[in-house]
Amino acid sequence: MSKYKQLIGEARKPGNQKTRKQESEAEAEPDVNLSIKVAAARRRHWAAEAKRRGITLTAAITEALSERFGEPK
Repeated sequence: MSKYKQLIGEARKPGNQKTRKQESEAEAEPDVNLSIKVAAARRRHWAAEAKRRGITLTAAITEALSERFGEPK
């Protein structure tokens, strides 16, 4: 089995997946889009790293922005 096939297989296991609905159920406000421009190579790298770690890019970006700027009151 190739290294990538094994990684994808692990990421597809039911216990390893999070849906946007599960993440946003606790929030009272609906989710909206946030669009930024980044180099394609950076996006590919970040997407691969997020998948390897079993998180979404949305979760990683939200965490980074919350740490830097805090949460609304």
